[in-house]
Amino acid sequence: MLSSETKPDNFTFACILRACSENFDLQRLRLVHGGVVVSGLGWDSIVSSSLVTAYSKLGPVSEASIIFNGILEPDLVLWNSMIFGYGCCGYWDKGLLLFSRMQSMGKQPDGYTLVGLISSLADPSLLEIGQGIHGFCLKNGFDSNAHIVSVLVSMYSRCKCSNSALKVFDSLLEPDLVTWSALITGFSQFGDSEKALIFFKKMNMEGKKADPILIASLLAAIAKLAIVGPGSEIHSYVLRHGFESEVMVSSALIDMYSKCGFLRLGIQVFERMLERNTISYNSLISALGLHGLASDAFVIFKEMLEKGCEPDESTFSALLCACCHAGLVRDGQEYFRKMTDEFGMDAKTEHYVHMVKLLGMAGELEKAYELIQSLPEPVDSGIWGALLSCCDALGNFELAEKVAQQLFEHKPMKCTYKVMLSNIYASDGRWDDARKLREAMKGGMGKMPGVSWIGGNSGL
Repeated sequence: MLSSETKPDNFTFACILRACSENFDLQRLRLVHGGVVVSGLGWDSIVSSSLVTAYSKLGPVSEASIIFNGILEPDLVLWNSMIFGYGCCGYWDKGLLLFSRMQSMGKQPDGYTLVGLISSLADPSLLEIGQGIHGFCLKNGFDSNAHIVSVLVSMYSRCKCSNSALKVFDSLLEPDLVTWSALITGFSQFGDSEKALIFFKKMNMEGKKADPILIASLLAAIAKLAIVGPGSEIHSYVLRHGFESEVMVSSALIDMYSKCGFLRLGIQVFERMLERNTISYNSLISALGLHGLASDAFVIFKEMLEKGCEPDESTFSALLCACCHAGLVRDGQEYFRKMTDEFGMDAKTEHYVHMVKLLGMAGELEKAYELIQSLPEPVDSGIWGALLSCCDALGNFELAEKVAQQLFEHKPMKCTYKVMLSNIYASDGRWDDARKLREAMKGGMGKMPGVSWIGGNSGL
């Protein structure tokens, strides 16, 4: 096209930019961005919105912000793209500031604006912010918008406010599949597995057909309950509705059966799969490791590589977990080396947790401590917590106290570790120290941080 007389227009560039973001190709995105600048279409609303969305999706939200701030009079689509972009990257506060700025400049939000804002509230501590935005929706007549209701249901579910989620859900006379899915997935992911199953049955009675994502979410909920009966019912549903060819569903079935204690059924699901990818291999490796069959997990990993499936971070997490269950220190160290050296992956918190547990439970507590000391600050509390549990199990009270001190500095409000240290004191016969720590916990160690609203004509 570029070599012909036909030149790309704004819609052409929008399509190419979307393709770059969907393929997670940041380098090509920047090349196309250069082409946009040369073409003179950098100020076009459609192109600039596509650029903001693409950069936000791929991570460099600062570059998206530069593009946005370079537009003198952004239209509503561009405002929405930037608010949604901030939300995707975890900057809910910047999205909220932009929302207020938008209204102060006379731009009225629409449903997409509010969906972007609400979707960004991923942490339960942001419940009050979410309630404020919900109030804005009610005040301005957005409460009947099905898409907004869906994200409100998801937000309340994430915050473990099931009653509020249900009230919002019940406000719709005829909830669609998206809203049903938001409610059920919310219950599934945030600990109320029984309610997830109840509402799945209600959804079926309403004649709504689940999609593969919802089925996978339900199976994950059943895996947490470790009750195979409902899982078998969902499996029957999968077979009746032809979902067995969906890789994510089959992978979730493998995980569910293994966590319910029926590893053989999980293996049968894997063997019947016509198509396998990294996720399905990860599910089986994790299942075998969970049941102490580390050598079988290693065989599956080898098969995975031979079939041309690229391992990811979850693959190595499953392998390290298998080594932990079997106490295979050398194998664990070798897989950790493969992950970083051969496959060029950066170790994440979960990998270090497994390595600390592997070394610690093998009696090499000092090596585990040295490993943590070698990590850049701040070290995630989960890694220190793994070492503390090893110290507790092996009765190393001196190191336990040193580790606990690190935890209390980073997570002063977390009671789990204080209870663990109190039990360690009791095991060592240090009853006074145990009592003092318990009393300190009862008295409270701090207060919840406050939040305030940004003033504006909208009431927010």
